[in-house]
Amino acid sequence: MTLPILLAQLRMPTSPLDMVLGASLSTKIVLATLLLFSLLSVWIMWTKARQFRKVRRLGDEFIGSMERAQRLEDAYKAILSLPESPYGRVFRQGINFFSELRPGGLREGAQVQGLSAAQLEALRLVLEKEEAEERDELSRGLPWLAVVASVSPLLGLLGTVIGVMNAFLGITATGSTNIGAVAPGVAEALITTVAGLFVAIPAVIAYNHFVSRLNLVSNELEGFSSEFIGTLAREGRV
Repeated sequence: MTLPILLAQLRMPTSPLDMVLGASLSTKIVLATLLLFSLLSVWIMWTKARQFRKVRRLGDEFIGSMERAQRLEDAYKAILSLPESPYGRVFRQGINFFSELRPGGLREGAQVQGLSAAQLEALRLVLEKEEAEERDELSRGLPWLAVVASVSPLLGLLGTVIGVMNAFLGITATGSTNIGAVAPGVAEALITTVAGLFVAIPAVIAYNHFVSRLNLVSNELEGFSSEFIGTLAREGRV
């Protein structure tokens, strides 16, 4: 057995930790970047889970208050006592805009002229603008989760390609094609791919989950806006 082969066997890692600790500088840089991506995605997942859980709870309180209210003015008074929520902000935006168009129109027994087609369309646009702002607020951070999910496998592949290149250079330097000399370099190269997938898979799952929650809230806001205009029409205010 030649000296290069003996040295390669002595340096052969026995665990994934040994491969990480004994990895080349390029591999360590890729792994460190993936670690930062992992921490970023975990932080985003934690904050978005808390945010959507809070929005769901506030939404249930808002819907409960709306169901108990008999008229729009009763609903408005009930909403004032609730914490801030996307649903409440859309409702207040619609009520405030209607009050600007028809001052005193929400008072019980008030006789008001119906909104014109242009005013009704303006009210709809105001509600849509508030819905878009709420959606943008809820979607904050999700693009970064998508970036982590898409870039992490590519970084892992980059580390693998660099590691395989280093393994072949090592074969050229030692002049040996013995499996004991080649295996450590190939194993070190593949560990970055494993790390990239380990970071990307949870990020993909979390991104799709939060996008579905975002679409659910957005659809509820759109439905509420339509119901708000319908309530105005039912009470003879438009």
